[in-house]
Amino acid sequence: MAQLPPGIRFITLFSRDQWYRAFIFTLTFLLYASFHLSRKPISIVKGELHKHCAASHEVELNSYREYAAQIQPVKKPSNVSQCGWEPFDKNNYKQLLGALDYSFLCAYAIGMYLSGIIGERLPIRYYLTVGMLASGLFTAMFGLGYFYNIHNLWFYIMAQIANGLVQTTGWPSVVTCIGNWFGKGRRGLIMGIWNSHTSVGNILGSLIAAYWVSTCWGLSFVVPGVTIAVMGIVCFLFLIEHPKDISCSCTPSSVKIQHLLIDSESGTVSLNSGTAVTAEGRHGTSAISFLGALRIPGVIEFSLCLLFAKLVSYTFLFWLPLYITNVEHLDAKRAGDLSTLFDVGGIFGGILAGLISDRLEKRASTCGMMLLLAAPTLYMFSAVSKMGLEATIVMLLISGALVNGPYALITTAVSADLGTHKSLKGNARALSTVTAIIDGTGSVGAALGPLLAGLISPSGWNNVFYMLMVADACALLFLLRLIQKELRCNADYTL
Repeated sequence: MAQLPPGIRFITLFSRDQWYRAFIFTLTFLLYASFHLSRKPISIVKGELHKHCAASHEVELNSYREYAAQIQPVKKPSNVSQCGWEPFDKNNYKQLLGALDYSFLCAYAIGMYLSGIIGERLPIRYYLTVGMLASGLFTAMFGLGYFYNIHNLWFYIMAQIANGLVQTTGWPSVVTCIGNWFGKGRRGLIMGIWNSHTSVGNILGSLIAAYWVSTCWGLSFVVPGVTIAVMGIVCFLFLIEHPKDISCSCTPSSVKIQHLLIDSESGTVSLNSGTAVTAEGRHGTSAISFLGALRIPGVIEFSLCLLFAKLVSYTFLFWLPLYITNVEHLDAKRAGDLSTLFDVGGIFGGILAGLISDRLEKRASTCGMMLLLAAPTLYMFSAVSKMGLEATIVMLLISGALVNGPYALITTAVSADLGTHKSLKGNARALSTVTAIIDGTGSVGAALGPLLAGLISPSGWNNVFYMLMVADACALLFLLRLIQKELRCNADYTL
């Protein structure tokens, strides 16, 4: 009998269920990476929408003529300014660019509260597919302003508002799906690795946008828009919402608390100890109400903590390339490429936060420790980044890890833990609502951060960093009760 080829032997090492779990892990990773890929271009293009007027007008004009000779279908804008793209070429450009961020993030925050409730009542695959196709449309719509020579501020604001609303379909859907497939065993580490899709999406979005930003910034939006729309089609074709949908016997599921064993045929849920409790089917259980989700212990505290943690993270997301442009005097492309290091640090920070929280079994304490370190690190970043490119690179990596670590842990493992809390008594239809409440509250901070940065930055970038340090302190403040509870429980256990 001939020996099996090495590749086939590798495939047979894993069961059918393990392959399905790996597939869903990879697919949801790519789906949400495409969401962040489509959000990132605006931060890269800001440096092109408003340029430093000190540059020679003749050099810019010659550069444009060279590009126009290569790209024939694109007409020469009738309103090319030495300072950028009207209406963002004015002295109040920071406020106008801040308004774009605020439009997207405010719509995202409002829509997120509704999205979780709606998502609990609709099939995830259809809901997510429609959201991704619509997001692709509105992302590309912003870039079409370049090709059609549109200089109306409200056109760009409305594109941002519409995109912010439809992008809320993403996070509750993918977290619910991944929560269905993976239990609590090593959730912190698994979701820490999985949550790196945020940083991977930001990095890819930065690189794609930066590639065209100096020559044809409209493509910096059109290409990511097409990408997320294509991924929406992939979602429709391949996403499996729950293991039971394919009669998968995977033990991890969102209704499993401390290794519940699910009998898919009888519809009963039995504990490892042999105690059985009756459970309605996944589709038979009524979805939790908004107020019911708020009553789950820890939801309010983590939501308010995320409000300030996400304020810091999204201020970096939307303003970091422009800050690097101003401080390091780099062009928009190089500043965009350099800003990806913050997301590289975020990947390691999210994985580290998940690993530590699994080992210590203390989610709040892990977040608190990283928030405590993040505040002085931000002060160091504001001082060290003026000393040269090498120092900026180091601080980008460290700051990215400490800022995004708590943010990643709360939006993934913590949300999944609370969405399968023991107080729910096995109700599997709470995860999307809980996730939306936590991330929706965080998105309020995400809307405020870039807006405040736009208002404060004219008085000096140092003041922006002071604002971020205060925000980190506030995030830590809201976790103190939960940290105290975790430490007290540990002390009682030791005694």
